[in-house]
Amino acid sequence: MQDAERKLLSLLMPEGLLDYFDIIDVSKVDGELHIYLDERNIAPSGYENSKLESKGFMPVSQIKDFPIRGQKVTLHIRRRRWTVLDTREIITRDWNLVHEGARMTTEFGLFLKGIFG
Repeated sequence: MQDAERKLLSLLMPEGLLDYFDIIDVSKVDGELHIYLDERNIAPSGYENSKLESKGFMPVSQIKDFPIRGQKVTLHIRRRRWTVLDTREIITRDWNLVHEGARMTTEFGLFLKGIFG
């Protein structure tokens, strides 16, 4: 993604979203924008030194977001899951920990916490 495009998108999306998700597709259906996002393959906090294998995604969550230029917006978010190769444990990112960290705004942390608990 070009730097200028990323800057523009970051102004339209919830703050911090593009740090953790890639925009996969955008479509317009009956005057409503649908934005499809996949979580990036970045190791969750506490697992940076573990050998992880991405095991695909959790089921899609659909979230209504603020309108953009008068059009309703639905975010289609797929969260990633990983297997810790040493223990065979299946893990996902803990959004409560991300919210407490310095890389995300309170607004975005609360946004994700409200969605994923």
